[in-house]
Amino acid sequence: MFPLAVVLAVASFRGDPGIWRYALPLAGLGWLGAAFHTLLYVGVIPEAIEPCGQGPSCSSADMTILGGLPLPFLSLAAFTGIAILLVLAPRRISA
Repeated sequence: MFPLAVVLAVASFRGDPGIWRYALPLAGLGWLGAAFHTLLYVGVIPEAIEPCGQGPSCSSADMTILGGLPLPFLSLAAFTGIAILLVLAPRRISA
């Protein structure tokens, strides 16, 4: 998400109407990663196929914020919102 924030900030300052062409693939890749972590968090994907065995677990209770909101869900929601806004942006600018 950090590279996407930089790309969107630069495009915003430049007023680039073609931002969706290069930001939407980044948002899509981020969405796929967030979807994987969400499925891991809810238990659809077993923890045994976790790509790296060291560090915090993606399915533990430590992956929450603000009293129980799971970070994988928030990440998925953020990437979904960014992708929707990027798809709607060309229509809004040309209208």
